[in-house]
Amino acid sequence: MKTEKVDVLVIGAGPAGCIASSIINKQGFKVKVVEKEKFPRFVIGESLLPRVMDHLDEAGLLEAVKKAGFQKKFGAKFVRGNEVCDFNFSDQFSKGWTWTWQVPRAQFDQILSQTVESMGVEVEHEAAVTKIEFKGTDSVATVVDKDGKEKQIEARFIVDASGYGRVIPRMFNLDKPSNFEPRKTHFTHFKDLKRPEGTDGNRITAVVHELRTWIWIIPFSNGVTSVGFVADPEFYEEVVKDPVERMRAIIDKDPNTRDRFKDAEMMMMPRSIEGYAISTKQLYGDGFVLCGNATEFLDPIFSSGVTFAMESGNKAGKLVCDTLNDKPVDWQKQYTDHMMQGINTFRSYVAAWYTGDLHDVFFSENPDPDIKKQICSVLAGYVWDLENPFVKKHEKAIVSLAKIIRYRKIANQ
Repeated sequence: MKTEKVDVLVIGAGPAGCIASSIINKQGFKVKVVEKEKFPRFVIGESLLPRVMDHLDEAGLLEAVKKAGFQKKFGAKFVRGNEVCDFNFSDQFSKGWTWTWQVPRAQFDQILSQTVESMGVEVEHEAAVTKIEFKGTDSVATVVDKDGKEKQIEARFIVDASGYGRVIPRMFNLDKPSNFEPRKTHFTHFKDLKRPEGTDGNRITAVVHELRTWIWIIPFSNGVTSVGFVADPEFYEEVVKDPVERMRAIIDKDPNTRDRFKDAEMMMMPRSIEGYAISTKQLYGDGFVLCGNATEFLDPIFSSGVTFAMESGNKAGKLVCDTLNDKPVDWQKQYTDHMMQGINTFRSYVAAWYTGDLHDVFFSENPDPDIKKQICSVLAGYVWDLENPFVKKHEKAIVSLAKIIRYRKIANQ
């Protein structure tokens, strides 16, 4: 059996894998990326947050993405009935980027992968890791290519950025259930001929359909718009099972989607994902680290998934280099604790979204401008800024504020 030797094996060529491999490659280590799918391939998670711009820049990927002409994203709009809450990233508490992009992920991920390859990183597509043996801190991975041929890759370290494939968590029984209730999403891409003019037509919008049901509307620069419903599984039991007819039926349920997309052409077969929230028992071990959705995925609301992917890829890449250079690394403090700070902050906001607390905050009358700036920073992905009270005290801040808003509303009636 053929054997290859590298310093670092990266599993997965998505955003987490590309960020990590670029950073490791820049430090002079030999990196090999294996990706199970052939690119371009569809994946959900099409709205970025400003926080990722730093990671794209540091990894040397920013200019390549700029050339693609993706739809620029300057904020986010939330809608409930006739109520609107608009956040502009230029008006946030934390210092950082004030814009980012909305991207068709098939094109975006392919750009990242091809750019990393142009830097000298070998990326092998249609290759699946079927077995991993750890020998001390070194490892031997068995890889099967598209023709069924096996080979082994010896590596000093493995970065598992395999996304929903979750290679190491599944091989070594590291998966654990999320504490979120299971939800289901049904989505597609529409040819958006009725897109509104100006900012409203380009803005990512989250529509509250019901308390625990919402809709994403993500416009792309190519005239296509991603639309998806997220709800408890029971929501879909009342509509037909055929994917296209189901999409038409739920589009017709809300005035925000009915007029704009009712007769619009679908650019792909609608898809459903159920029970997507997942967690893991540990983020690292001897000779490996987990990145991106191989670690934890919360929910599509607030577009945190790609942010965590790039944050973890950036952080893991640097710590892998330190480890291979025999520098002291506290993986628990420098990686797990860091990532969990951001994950737990967004976890609080996701939970508050589904209880309705965040709705009360977003759609309150005369919102405090300073508080709105602090929340805006969270929505921009700056969930590691502990100077922000709505980050530092994330578990109580939104819940307490919602209670105050409800009390004042009752008192004024």
